[in-house]
Amino acid sequence: MLFVVTTFNFADRAILSMAASSMRAQLGISPIELGYVFSAFSWAYVIGQLPGGWLLDRFGSRRVYAASIILWSSFTALQGTVEVLGPANLIAGLFVLRFLVGLAEAPSFPANGRLVAAWFPTAERGTASAIFSSAQYFAVVLFAPIMGWVIFHYGWQHVFLFMGGLGVLIGLAWLRVIDSPRKHRRIGQPEFDYIAAGGALVNMDHAPAQPQAKGQSDWRYLRQLLGNRMLLGVYLGQYCVNVLSYFFLTWFPIYLVQERGMSILKAGFIASLPAICGFIGGLLGGFVSDRLIRHGLTLTWARKIPIVAGLGLSSIMILANYTDSQWVVVGVMMIAFFGKGVGALGWAVVADTSPKEIIGLTGALFNCVGNIAGIVAPIIIGYLVAVKGSFTYALVFVGAHAALGVFSYLVIVPKIGRVVLKTGDQ
Repeated sequence: MLFVVTTFNFADRAILSMAASSMRAQLGISPIELGYVFSAFSWAYVIGQLPGGWLLDRFGSRRVYAASIILWSSFTALQGTVEVLGPANLIAGLFVLRFLVGLAEAPSFPANGRLVAAWFPTAERGTASAIFSSAQYFAVVLFAPIMGWVIFHYGWQHVFLFMGGLGVLIGLAWLRVIDSPRKHRRIGQPEFDYIAAGGALVNMDHAPAQPQAKGQSDWRYLRQLLGNRMLLGVYLGQYCVNVLSYFFLTWFPIYLVQERGMSILKAGFIASLPAICGFIGGLLGGFVSDRLIRHGLTLTWARKIPIVAGLGLSSIMILANYTDSQWVVVGVMMIAFFGKGVGALGWAVVADTSPKEIIGLTGALFNCVGNIAGIVAPIIIGYLVAVKGSFTYALVFVGAHAALGVFSYLVIVPKIGRVVLKTGDQ
């Protein structure tokens, strides 16, 4: 279910990038304006992380996540109606609606992290986290061709209405399917005992109320998290991973149309090829990491090896600047996003390292820092494209962040392990 919901999560983030070429032609939106509209999602997503994490720790994953899904899907559907605002208010209207989508989606990944920590033993979390993280690629594999087809035949407005309506149905299904391990009606005692013995935090939403874990001292704990070298290195690594993600979710289809001369219909299908590779890489990275743990490697190196190898491979996307062949470009991007998928284990690391009392808040802080990339990357890429007239420097900008992520995990992150909060006079 996490995989299904995260697929819709990323599909809704990517709708504007698929529709942007048609919208620019019809509505006269400039690259710089588009960059700011793309960034609106992440401004709200970042702002909403810490409140979203607090809500999850206070009210639990099931209810908060359901509200999140239904709200973001409703705001997605409304983006198909922005023409009624008129030319003078169009950009502002798009910005506000994208902002609201980002605000509503803010609890989603911290909730994913909480549910993985609650339902999976340590030696299975890498695979579980990789499965839901790989949904970002599957979203493009599944929906990019569909969205391209809808836009081509019916216009950009209908794709927002179509995806928003489907999302509301998914939100209702979530309430029917999901619950905590202790309350789920289909869990058996042997399964409960197995996951609890393996380190799953089965009592996360059922522990006795502790004021310090329910928000009264969260800001003091936040200082401890921000002062932890290991967590800071993990946060920087996630920022670098997300620069690649947001290039793919925002500017990549436009790159294929504007820089490589593809039609919107062809770009929709071509964009799915690197996404397939990212999906395969994401599953492989989690599987390899958990396999290394089961074969006796330390948690630190079992997580670091796939992350470092994958991000190192992602940096080759810069090579796309040195060819005129569409298919060589696609091949380079397929390799780059396969590597990015392998290296996208940040949420497994969050489940491994978060203090037990504030897993929602810790995941929210991780996601907050990581998604600053969604503010910075679309705007900088928009300016680079507008000023330079091509994507050459944009690819260098994105590829360099993959190399920075390697540095972060090799140099900044020491031993990986669960953080223990200091309380009282400690």
